[in-house]
Amino acid sequence: MSKTEKLKLTIAIDGPAASGKSTTARQVAQILNYLYIDTGAMYRALTLEVLNRRIPEKNEDEVVKVAKEVNIQLVPGVKGPRTILDGVDVSEEIRLPEVTHIISTISAYKEVREIMKLKQRELAKNGGVVMDGRDIGTVVLPQADVKIFMDACVDDRADRRVKELKEKSIPVDRENIKEDIIQRDLIDSTRDVAPLKPAKDAIIVDTSNLTIADQVQKVIDIVNDLL
Repeated sequence: MSKTEKLKLTIAIDGPAASGKSTTARQVAQILNYLYIDTGAMYRALTLEVLNRRIPEKNEDEVVKVAKEVNIQLVPGVKGPRTILDGVDVSEEIRLPEVTHIISTISAYKEVREIMKLKQRELAKNGGVVMDGRDIGTVVLPQADVKIFMDACVDDRADRRVKELKEKSIPVDRENIKEDIIQRDLIDSTRDVAPLKPAKDAIIVDTSNLTIADQVQKVIDIVNDLL
């Protein structure tokens, strides 16, 4: 058993859309034998359910009601972590453009974030976790042992998202993807509740010219430096 496994550190990785944080967090968790918690997938699952129920994203009361009712689980799978919504694997559906288009509106509601925060803290309470999102180091896990904020230029992030969707045979328009990312950045960084921003003690990692392998190694190096 490695030193990191024994210590059961809590690692928070934040950043904007398509900055590489989720893929990096997942691989870091595998290397450290930690639990990976994709909070973005949780918000996406909630957004998918709002769409499935044909609830307008501006109807805050109904969205909050859905957040209270749904059961969202993150479980290991042969192809990586899977997102289970009320017993159904929705890991592919939550990445559809229509979910991405309104997720920032859904996730900006104060009561929604409070509900999700409690779920996320419960998952992380025993340590030994890598959790990624937009407010992990600032709000969800402010006492995390390691806080990292990943960022990259908009064009690089748009290219990554296009590549990701094309690999899943989802038709995309790059300019629409880029515009969605810009809009998400604006909403996420200016919302009143838990805005997207680095924690004061976070280590900033610019991923613009880094491969995923480079990003993973940077995080591992940061953890090893802490130890």
